[in-house]
Amino acid sequence: MNMSKLLRFAGVLACAMAPTLGLTKEVPAWVGKANNAFAIDLYRKLASEKRDDLFFSPNSIETALAMTYAGAQGETASQMAAVLHLPAGTNTIHTDLGDFLAELNSTAPIDGKPRGYQLSVANALWGQKGYEFLPHFLDVLKTNYGAGLQEVDFRNDTEGARETINDWVEKKTADKIKDLIGRGVLTPLTRLVLTNAIYFKGTWTSPFDKAATRDEAFHVSVQQESNVPMMHRTGEYGYLEDTDFQLLKLPYAGGKLSMIILLPHRRDGLPQLEKELTPEKLSDSFAKFVNEKVIVSIPKFKMTAQFELAPILESMGMHAAFGADADFSGMTGKRDLMISNVIHKAFAEVNEEGTEAAAATGVVMSLRMAMPVRMLEFRADHPFIFLIREEASGAILFMGRLTDPKKE
Repeated sequence: MNMSKLLRFAGVLACAMAPTLGLTKEVPAWVGKANNAFAIDLYRKLASEKRDDLFFSPNSIETALAMTYAGAQGETASQMAAVLHLPAGTNTIHTDLGDFLAELNSTAPIDGKPRGYQLSVANALWGQKGYEFLPHFLDVLKTNYGAGLQEVDFRNDTEGARETINDWVEKKTADKIKDLIGRGVLTPLTRLVLTNAIYFKGTWTSPFDKAATRDEAFHVSVQQESNVPMMHRTGEYGYLEDTDFQLLKLPYAGGKLSMIILLPHRRDGLPQLEKELTPEKLSDSFAKFVNEKVIVSIPKFKMTAQFELAPILESMGMHAAFGADADFSGMTGKRDLMISNVIHKAFAEVNEEGTEAAAATGVVMSLRMAMPVRMLEFRADHPFIFLIREEASGAILFMGRLTDPKKE
């Protein structure tokens, strides 16, 4: 199905092939806060470019960049830490992120019951055969992110290396993300690619009845309508009404994850809502949900997007990492590498049963030369923001906006 101007999806899906554990450590509060601050920053940048058909996972991007940060030094490291909102004076950053990724990847029962969703996150390093990387750098990534080093030959078989990496991404995302790295991105000067992949499939705690889905008007703007399939259900949901918008929380089976929709009261209210959106405002809203009986109408939709993040990250303050001043000596012991590309691709589908979403990120390192029951109504028939959140940490795993469900 088609959908236009759809979404500045800051989708957040964390990524790392952390080991599956029955019991995981408590994740420090800074992890969710940093994740969400980066998500909002990135959302603002992408939204300001007025792109159509944009969808992404900020957590996937942050995880891939956090792995890269493990090898950064000096001003390069300082700039990356600032953009990623990593805490100063903390020497457990990678351990904390590893604990969070382990929790996301865990299949342990919740309150004795199956989790009710699929969430798979994985990381890998792809290094040039014979190229020397510091043991400490490799150990940090393998221990905390589950990212083992796999050797490929960028120098003599660039296309073969590209195909190997893309095949891994495709497998880790249940075939949803294909050809993450396009032709020409890798060159004989490429020495390392850091990849992150995430796949999520969850069913609603209370699915929508397919028989109730019918084509109805979605107000793309005050003047324009689009006829789209709208899903309908009345039930108990987390709900909040603010001066300018409504929030609705749709839980996935297991209660660990949920989708949250931010719907402006005005049909043309999305730009103002985006302008006023902050991590603090989101956090405050999350804390105020009240279970209410709500008449819910939301569109079913499907979307994909791919983009190059390097220019955007530079504009956010991470400029040293991409040029001659890059210092990734923590990877090799020499200042010989810089980031040449940060590529991201994502997919999402929302229907009566639930949600399926996948995302992958590749960071390419090259040689520098190169209450009483009330009947409320929540009718999302005009542009809105939506996100998928991990409840315990509050971390946004996916985030986006929908302006026209009919276009893709």
